[in-house]
Amino acid sequence: MSAKSRESIDGLVRLHELGLEHMELEFVHGVRMSEEKAELIGRKAKELGITLTVHAPYYINLNSPEPDKRRASIGRIVDSCRVGRLAGAKSVCFHAAFNLNQQAEQVFDRVLTEMMQIEEILSQEDINEIRLAPEVTGKPTQFGDVDELLALAKELKQTKICIDFAHYFARSAGVYNSYEEFLELIRKVQKELGEESLEELHIHYSGIEYSGKGERNHLELLESEFNWKKMLKALKYMNVGGYMVCESPNLEKDALLAQEYYQQLK
Repeated sequence: MSAKSRESIDGLVRLHELGLEHMELEFVHGVRMSEEKAELIGRKAKELGITLTVHAPYYINLNSPEPDKRRASIGRIVDSCRVGRLAGAKSVCFHAAFNLNQQAEQVFDRVLTEMMQIEEILSQEDINEIRLAPEVTGKPTQFGDVDELLALAKELKQTKICIDFAHYFARSAGVYNSYEEFLELIRKVQKELGEESLEELHIHYSGIEYSGKGERNHLELLESEFNWKKMLKALKYMNVGGYMVCESPNLEKDALLAQEYYQQLK
């Protein structure tokens, strides 16, 4: 990113200069942001008209066989919500769990139990305005296909979904990549979670390389088979609103490329 530094404040200023209107706070290795800094970021984002979401740390597995690791995972998600609330973020996304060669029903039940604990903690702390958004994951070995995430959201109060369209494509080993299939996915979310779910949808996209086992690594949009233009056409047709985050290796270039194409759509 071409910001003056890697500090979030400088990132916000640079996004505003570029004409972009959303930023995701990335807590990759841990939630290491003071309350004062989170509030400062929130004020600056509001001043510049930039919305915020949060990506919780990657060290999360709500299906770990070790109770200490499940508790630590809960803590990382809750900490992300605490800081996100102070910054005025709208949604916190995360990769919820690994399947660990277990039956899908068993994994779902474990993740649901842990998510219920997370929602209870947030309720006790009156953190009700921020959405939990477990993310569609890029490999079948990870918990996070669309159907199980929608089923999870229907069982919970504060939980929605983060659709990573590139992960959706890679998880299927390149099968799901057409306008009709993207429309089908969006309509499924609409049907299962209601019309309002499309008004503030948390979305990720990027180019992506995949194998028969799913995601391998992110690519720039123009280097990938992922049909990002068809994704944008489907989002436009369905009048989807919300928060769209580019995760390609060249964030600015691809975010501006996608924004320019989207704005040209009729």
